Amino acid sequence: MIRYFTAGESHGPEITGIVEGVPAGLEITEDYIEQHLVRRQKGYGRGGRMAFEKDHAEIKTGVRFSKTTGAPIALSMVNRAYEKDKDNWPKVMAIEGERGDVEKITLPRPGHADLVGYQKYGFEDIRPVIERSSARETAMRVACCSVARKFLKELGIEIGGHVIQIGSVGYQEWHEVRNVVDPLLDTGAETVYKTADESDVRCIHESLSERMREEIKHRRKEGTSLGGIYEILVTGLPAGLGSYVHWDRKIDGQIAQAIVSTQAMKGVEIGLGFESGKTHGHQVHDEIIHDGTFKRRTNRAGGIEGGMTTGMPLIIRGVMKPIPTMLKPLRTADVETKVEQETRYERSDVCALPRAVVVAESVIAPVLANAILEKFGGDSMKEILERYNR
Repeated sequence: MIRYFTAGESHGPEITGIVEGVPAGLEITEDYIEQHLVRRQKGYGRGGRMAFEKDHAEIKTGVRFSKTTGAPIALSMVNRAYEKDKDNWPKVMAIEGERGDVEKITLPRPGHADLVGYQKYGFEDIRPVIERSSARETAMRVACCSVARKFLKELGIEIGGHVIQIGSVGYQEWHEVRNVVDPLLDTGAETVYKTADESDVRCIHESLSERMREEIKHRRKEGTSLGGIYEILVTGLPAGLGSYVHWDRKIDGQIAQAIVSTQAMKGVEIGLGFESGKTHGHQVHDEIIHDGTFKRRTNRAGGIEGGMTTGMPLIIRGVMKPIPTMLKPLRTADVETKVEQETRYERSDVCALPRAVVVAESVIAPVLANAILEKFGGDSMKEILERYNR
């Protein structure tokens, strides 16, 4: 079973990742991981930090001559914000010593983990919550999950994502998205992300991309923020991953957990999703045909039935809330004085959705990789590929 862990803070010296359970013999390089880290840093509406952060994950252990050994893989990623302001962050984030004159952060930001984290762990101030709950952690999450993503790629399984709505601007109907995106799936889901990456809002539809940019510009002037909806697609999966026999083995449940556990995500749907509750069964369920093998005439189920993959492309949608840190402040109450006042501003994106697509692509990779390992087993890539191809 592939598991990954991250450690570190937004403005600490580095973020660390450990990936365990990766079979031996998987070819993986820092360059491959960096491809997706670079993608995560791009996108219209990004904040100032992305202008100087150049994320690079250094492989420390678990790889020899560009191939995994079966041992845990350790990754290290330097935070350039820490290096950039050496008069401030090393003191604020000091591992040892006393607080001294380090400022206390006592104004919790609505929409963040600030207040509840402060209450839960009993801190002196909110800074530890801000640092660990920050979306900066997703940089290492992308790095760790890229290892699982490479495993899937070796089996011909591809993942790709694109933006379908930012704020009020986006596709209006399910079939509109399918008409634009589904033809790209004939060459694999990677074609989707490569096409989407040509747009700085990661929308494949050119006129919608322009309207999304205008919406971001408009909300930036207002001092507010935007969220939206994205779609992740997976091609090349066999039928029968997951199981209907226990709740925790249903693959749609595992995918949903991976998506919603990512910072700022507030919802997930598979296939037609919430739309299926607005119409009748003949417009929801996929008729089964046999053309040399069993297939579905349509894919409204999004590639999953009964908690198992059907062999059709996976269609997963996630909802990201607007970033809660905004130039135009909200009201809050100081945790020490209890006085109500306006929030302080921390550097932030206006719209992080184009970048979040890459994170969502990444976090489902270990879920799918583990479903493959559970069904086919094996400790080395050679062994797994032999079983999988049979």
